[in-house]
Amino acid sequence: MKNIIINTISNIKIRTSFLLPAFCFFLLISCGEKKAEDVHEEEKSENEVALTEKQFKTIGIVTGSIEMKNLNTIIKANGYTAVPPQNMANISTLIGGVVKDIYVLEGTYVAKGKTLATIQNLEVTEMQEDYNSAIANIEYLQLEYNRQKTLSDENVNPRKIVQEVKSKLAVERARAQAAKNKLQALNVSLNGKSSLIPIVSPISGYVGKISVSKGAFAETGVTLFEVVDNSQMHLDLNVYEKDLGTISVGQEVDFVLTNQSNKSIKGKIFGINKSFSNESKTVAVHAKINPGDAKDLISGMYVSANININNQTVQALPKDAIVRNGDKYFIYIQKDPHEEKPAVKKEDHKLEEGETQAEHKEGETEEQNEVHFKAIEVVPGTTDLGYTEIKLVEEIPANAKIVIKGAFYLLAAMKGGGEHEH
Repeated sequence: MKNIIINTISNIKIRTSFLLPAFCFFLLISCGEKKAEDVHEEEKSENEVALTEKQFKTIGIVTGSIEMKNLNTIIKANGYTAVPPQNMANISTLIGGVVKDIYVLEGTYVAKGKTLATIQNLEVTEMQEDYNSAIANIEYLQLEYNRQKTLSDENVNPRKIVQEVKSKLAVERARAQAAKNKLQALNVSLNGKSSLIPIVSPISGYVGKISVSKGAFAETGVTLFEVVDNSQMHLDLNVYEKDLGTISVGQEVDFVLTNQSNKSIKGKIFGINKSFSNESKTVAVHAKINPGDAKDLISGMYVSANININNQTVQALPKDAIVRNGDKYFIYIQKDPHEEKPAVKKEDHKLEEGETQAEHKEGETEEQNEVHFKAIEVVPGTTDLGYTEIKLVEEIPANAKIVIKGAFYLLAAMKGGGEHEH
């Protein structure tokens, strides 16, 4: 009996020695498969995100497709609108006087030669008297010269008298010319007897700042009026030294007024300075603005400009379709709903006619269908006019629905609501 018990125990030990390694091997394989399955699910979650239909509608996801766009390689520059010196006038008076009348207001359009104001100075009357006196003396001396010359030719009078009359005639002519020049410079009539001096605009344009008032004394050399002609408006852009080699006359410029409606306006480079503007090592680049767009601009407006270097047709998406996650850039495509398992409804509740979802009793809800999106890595390129060039790291279906609005919400959802870069 003792031998039987011993043999039975030995058999159990032998069987156990065979079964234990087999069981461990099976357990190891099962754990490996489970681990691989977990890794697969983790990888899937890192590249995909799902939204309920309610979230999809609330966020306002919009999808589109890749477009072929003519995008320019650009150089960004900042600057100001400006007018050339010949299109801006700071008007002053050559002789001081009291302001008698002002005929214009700031913002008024005036033509060249328009009288802006009048000032009064009694010296003007003296100038007119000098001119008229000199003219009268010239007439008398011219007759006297002719008479004395005739007598001298007949040897009646000596030649010396003719020379004296001729000298006096020359003096009066010089005095008349000097008085005439003064009166013309002051825009005063030669034959008038008024002490008023008109302040005349030398160019056509809009009246800017008026620095004088009626009854005030206008001093010589002090600006009284500013007149600006905006028809020849251009841009003064500041370009850094490193970009000068790629800029040339004739290149097109797109710019926006940063403090206005951000409407894009076009221009063309017509000049590049040959010296640095200041210590920032920038060079002024001048671009002419299309005349049709220049009429509503004023000098001194701050602008942000893109200087177009070259043009090429590339695959592009709206810039909001591209998001940044770490060092990589992604777009999102909407997955085909047929690839996903249909949602299982707990209960099938039908709405009665005229009834809304909010009118269901609490607890009578159904599980919403999910919309799935997949992140696709891309390499962004040139950005121009709201579009960015993209290069796909992996192929996508030709008819793929690409998220062009709301992509950064998907990135936030995929990262669990954490911080994101856009």
